[in-house]
Amino acid sequence: MATATPSLVATPSLVATPSLVLEGKPTPLGATWDGLGVNFALFSVHATKVELCLFSPDGATELERIQLPEYTDEIWHGYLPDARPGTVYGYRVYGPYEPHNGHRFNPNKLVIDPYAKAFVGTLLWDDCLFGYTIGHHDRDLTYDQRDSAPYMPKCQVVDPAFTWGRERKPDIPWEKTVFYETHVKGFTQRHPAVPEHLRGTYAGLGQKAVIDYIKSLGVTSVELLPVHFFIDDKYLLDNNLVNYWGYNSIGFFAPDPRYSASNRIEEFKEMVARFHQANIEVILDVVYNHTPEGNEMGPTLCFKGIDNKTYYKMYHESNRYYVNDTGCGNTVDLSHGRVIQLVLDSLRYWVEEMHVDGFRFDLATILGREEHGFNENGAFLNSVRQDPVLSQVKLIAEPWDIGLGGYQVGHFAPGWAEWNDRYRDTVREYWKGDSGKLPELASRLTGSGDFFYRYGRKPWASVNFITAHDGFCLHDLVSYNDKHNFDNGEGNNDGSNDNMSWNHGVEGPTDDQGIVQLRERTKRNLLSTLLFSQGTPLLLAGDEFGRSQGGNNNTYCQDNEINWIDWENITDDGRCLLEFTRRLIWLRQTFPVLRRNRWYTGAYNDELGVKDATWVTPGGAEMSEETWMDPNSRCMGIILDGRAQATGVKRKGIDVTVFVIFNSHHDVVPFQLPSAVGGVHWQLFVDTNQPTLVSAPAFKFGHVYDVTGRSFLMFALKQEENTSSDANEVVRLAEKAVEEIAERPIEIAGLVEAESGEGSNLTRKKSIGRAL
Repeated sequence: MATATPSLVATPSLVATPSLVLEGKPTPLGATWDGLGVNFALFSVHATKVELCLFSPDGATELERIQLPEYTDEIWHGYLPDARPGTVYGYRVYGPYEPHNGHRFNPNKLVIDPYAKAFVGTLLWDDCLFGYTIGHHDRDLTYDQRDSAPYMPKCQVVDPAFTWGRERKPDIPWEKTVFYETHVKGFTQRHPAVPEHLRGTYAGLGQKAVIDYIKSLGVTSVELLPVHFFIDDKYLLDNNLVNYWGYNSIGFFAPDPRYSASNRIEEFKEMVARFHQANIEVILDVVYNHTPEGNEMGPTLCFKGIDNKTYYKMYHESNRYYVNDTGCGNTVDLSHGRVIQLVLDSLRYWVEEMHVDGFRFDLATILGREEHGFNENGAFLNSVRQDPVLSQVKLIAEPWDIGLGGYQVGHFAPGWAEWNDRYRDTVREYWKGDSGKLPELASRLTGSGDFFYRYGRKPWASVNFITAHDGFCLHDLVSYNDKHNFDNGEGNNDGSNDNMSWNHGVEGPTDDQGIVQLRERTKRNLLSTLLFSQGTPLLLAGDEFGRSQGGNNNTYCQDNEINWIDWENITDDGRCLLEFTRRLIWLRQTFPVLRRNRWYTGAYNDELGVKDATWVTPGGAEMSEETWMDPNSRCMGIILDGRAQATGVKRKGIDVTVFVIFNSHHDVVPFQLPSAVGGVHWQLFVDTNQPTLVSAPAFKFGHVYDVTGRSFLMFALKQEENTSSDANEVVRLAEKAVEEIAERPIEIAGLVEAESGEGSNLTRKKSIGRAL
């Protein structure tokens, strides 16, 4: 086994005069331009020497190596008064190569700065990237002496100056938030209103036509799949695939240049500013749980060569091997103070410098994993909770990983929201027609209090979703019983087999209009349930008009038409669904009882004389224990009383009362509309069997409404004029809005209706139109 070995890579001497280097400071970490020069600071506990390597502007030629002269509090640092923004650099870090003790220093391997703000070039996979000799029988215990610099991306010094002008953060209240998950490239790569050279970029996503569409849909917050600098896996590239989703981050401070049309970090800032101008938040999906360096057989790109034993979790029996709670080969050790600092610094940078509004944390259980398992009060989670910057932005956890005790839905601390997969599964199962689902459905519809009702957490803590990037999209959920992932090159063995999907009788596309229309109604049922549930809804981009991925439920490696939204071939049914979704979002924002910041309990308030939520049978009576437990019951309603206490102050509410009916039974169910205190009649705003309602017809109490099989309805209460004029005014405004939405459909800029008269697929417009 090799131990500490000096670099055998020749030191370049391509500069006439060596750069002047001064002591510099240990803070801040990274490469910092102060207007006069650049301070370089790199953390490493176990290193014995650090060389700063300077490169030509294109990163191809190493020009000079400079030993960082000072070591203070575990920080190697130096200052170059002649360095400027645009300087291209990397590091070579010396120390012991002792895999059994967790040390893998190899100065032959150029490593990137964990705090790099920008990058030049891409990773070129080669055996030289590995710290050991590929193919040797001693595997990772060997020591490779080849230079990896020609194959590595390089870091670049940036000037952070940017004029934000009048930009103001939207600061959308949680109870009004509607997330819209999308991908920078996939959303605009085929958008006809985006200039071709900007498609798939931050600048493309920031185009007015794109933002106008998102704004007109009614969502409040765009959640972007990972944009941190990331690496494409070698096995994917070998199979002509890529890591499209981007869950392979290694540059936690840098926007990935593959999405930049200008190779300037300002492009990302400009995109954010334009979203903020439209009062739309920008949320980033971030990956701090693992890196592309993999396990002991992985490459040396950054942390492994800087201080492997500090950055990664190792098994106590042998520090040679990596704990793999992520399924990606390694696990970042977020119980170590310096690693916590790295992540906190990264998050604060994106908030303070890039002005993003929050984060969704991939495999977030890792963030709270300590020696004895998940701890909601762990060092990292508590650090975020008390941080004056981070505690003020939206924090969303994906509350699971593959480690022991990894499933932690509902167990994050107050202040966090969490993706709720129990909501997803229950709603899918119910609308698929599974039996015995009413009790759990009731909990999911009212905010999943069985998971989140503790420590003063609010219903918004449950991020509700039916579909997301991972799994079937909405159209495929109702069109396929089984996954069809053959394009991924793994023999259809990747992706989940348990999708709770239903193809409605035919697998995939069909010309059977009966099946097509039933599928469309099921989509409307699912979207209506999502947007009228308590909690924070998340909509997957493209679901609003029924985009398909061809049955692929694991499109992580498909940088092509499978993932790129096809704006030019939206069908009649797609346009209808788009307008329906827009109406749902508008109604959610209009009727506060659909998004209350207070838990519904179903208990009668004696002091106020109000029951906040009442579950109703098709006969118009209140649900009994027997009805709840009947496995064949598939139809019920709920009255959300607008008079119920809305805040901690004990007083009656003044909101509109809403009545919602759910029917997953295959046939018509006659439903007697219940009476409501102070009301005159019910007005129908949603019937998924009538997606193009242009008015809000009235129905008397006691009227028996024939609820179509597999459908969803929502009524609002018209009150007596002398009881709550404010509530009635809201109902009148809602009526008017329904009419206006029907009269003024969303115009997708760059498209017009086909002139052929055959169907209504959309074609490219010669002069780009204006979205609402």
